[in-house]
Amino acid sequence: MNCKRAVVITTLLAALGAAPLVFSTSSALAAELPAGLVAKDGWYTQIVDAAFVERYAVLPKPEGVMIIDSRPTTRKYDPGHIPTAINIPDTQFDKLTDQLPQDKNTLLIFYCEGVECSLSHSSAFKAEKLGYTNIKVYAEGYPDWIAKGHLGAVSVPFLKKRMDDGAPITVIDSRPKKRKYDLGHIPGAISLPDSEFNKRVDALPADKASELYFYCEGLACTLSSDSAAKAVKLGYTKVKVVPEGYPKWAKLYGPGPTSGEPVASKPVVQAGRDPATITVESFKNILRDAPESLFLVDVRPQKDFDKGTIKGAVNMPLDTLESHLGELPKDKTTVFFCSSGARSSDAYDLAKEKKVSSPFYFLDATVKYAGDGNYTISND
Repeated sequence: MNCKRAVVITTLLAALGAAPLVFSTSSALAAELPAGLVAKDGWYTQIVDAAFVERYAVLPKPEGVMIIDSRPTTRKYDPGHIPTAINIPDTQFDKLTDQLPQDKNTLLIFYCEGVECSLSHSSAFKAEKLGYTNIKVYAEGYPDWIAKGHLGAVSVPFLKKRMDDGAPITVIDSRPKKRKYDLGHIPGAISLPDSEFNKRVDALPADKASELYFYCEGLACTLSSDSAAKAVKLGYTKVKVVPEGYPKWAKLYGPGPTSGEPVASKPVVQAGRDPATITVESFKNILRDAPESLFLVDVRPQKDFDKGTIKGAVNMPLDTLESHLGELPKDKTTVFFCSSGARSSDAYDLAKEKKVSSPFYFLDATVKYAGDGNYTISND
């Protein structure tokens, strides 16, 4: 309907005492939608795109704005969310309103799992009923955020779970070493200050598909996001930031080790292209720096084991391994090895089939034994 004609009709009806015309909100919404989006029933009227959210999903966290993830915590928010976003699941909105800002003029940006997800719209309407006046919904949500090449963030509890599970991850502390890292850091993290990143890229794993998690001093610190962006430019494909960083870790789990204290957590294991394997470089480094953290299992026949093996290894021949799986320690990382990677890969598959709970890998490499604990390892 022509706008001028609608105004005239509405005015006449009002003069006659008739109820005013109410036009469809979907047509009003369509005028506000980012290009390419089609309004769905139940959508909130104020829709924004990734470019709008980019202005606020930055570190240090801006004042006067709150980005809110309306998805479930454990299954969605923890393993991946927009940096600086807080989590108020729509199903728990009424119980968590104390997390909203007191200033009702604060910009609130809600999002969830994309255009088919209604959680963010539902939460936006609830916030409006509470009196908030500046509300937006990023309807395309987290999937669109990642698809457009933006960094994702993880929660501190998620990071700890990955570490406790013995996952092959690399945790990077981007803070200055002497003034921050040495005084306390997340257990198992390597120190790679952002100011030294370009000079020390060799500290990162060779496999560009490795999981990298960068952190620094919390929501006021940009070092981790800066380093993470550099890692992406180098070709790393699984890069996340931990925006709440070390302060949140210390609050939840206590202070981490200092540079002069032994690291109580498992050392970082770098997996190969096959995540079941440990890289030769990582294997050598851990044997050199923290051999007590590994449980080495030589799965060759005893006659071969007796001729030479890796120092500290135990012999569990492949044909008897199943009866010994209960002996694998839960506080160490087990590495199965042989001479070529064939038997050790079978050992890994058996342990996986039997659902061994402790972390384990196999060494997919050529190992030559010379007796007296001497050996050489190569990828050839």
